[in-house]
Amino acid sequence: MLSTGLLDHLLRTVPAPEITIACGPVAAGLFERMPGRVRTLVVEKRRHDLHWLTLWRACIGTRWDLAIDLRGSAVTLLLPARRRVIMRGGRRSGHRIIHLGGVLGLDPPPVPVVWIAASDRARADALLPADRTLVALGPTANWSGKVWPAERFAGLFEAIRQAVPDALPVVLAGPGAQEHAMAQGLLDRLDEAVDLRGRLSLAEVAACLQRCRLYVGNDSGLMHLAAAAGIPTLGLFGPSRASEYAPVGRHTAFVVAPGPAGEAPIAGLSVEAAAMAALRLLAETAP
Repeated sequence: MLSTGLLDHLLRTVPAPEITIACGPVAAGLFERMPGRVRTLVVEKRRHDLHWLTLWRACIGTRWDLAIDLRGSAVTLLLPARRRVIMRGGRRSGHRIIHLGGVLGLDPPPVPVVWIAASDRARADALLPADRTLVALGPTANWSGKVWPAERFAGLFEAIRQAVPDALPVVLAGPGAQEHAMAQGLLDRLDEAVDLRGRLSLAEVAACLQRCRLYVGNDSGLMHLAAAAGIPTLGLFGPSRASEYAPVGRHTAFVVAPGPAGEAPIAGLSVEAAAMAALRLLAETAP
């Protein structure tokens, strides 16, 4: 998700670009609506790193004008290219988008974007009511340590609803049984919630997010998607570093559980702290 800013930069600065993207299966949907995309190479991880060999075979037959490697692999070195740039691997201080922008020497770095079609907006219109203040909640993450407890999410929404009586929760999660189960605890605690777990493409999710007044969620791809969609976005952080992965966009904020940076238990984050940040974000972005 964070790399979409680089792609947007290329689309705005390179005449008639023809772009091939290599990414994992979860991210592939991000690029379905992207202009200038020739194809997407979906890279499925294989034992002994054989997926890199598969990717090299898919790319070796083309002479590339520019090859950008954001994974620090050897694949790009072995391709015919007029120019190649490779982002160094390993953890470094500073936000991830600064590292990504540095690949092309961009300062300030380009912020993430989303590409949405009219059909995606029509799908969002069909799923979401137009007469309520929609609050999107992202209660899942790629590992359990980053997941704020469901009862805290429910308490946060109740605090929002006290300030915004017509607020309606919209629960989002990725596809698959694990994501479905991770969000169930929150849905069990909310009345009227719109359940959009695993029902939509990423472009449709982005269109639904643009219908919402606020997004609150764990450190996840959905959080970054909400920020890129341009809605007020609050990220919840515990054992991951907000200094590296805080949401980036026009209207974003984050709260961090007390404790050592990158090691704090997410359960230490109080409902009161999150609610204060959410209500502040709502007030700052009031229409």
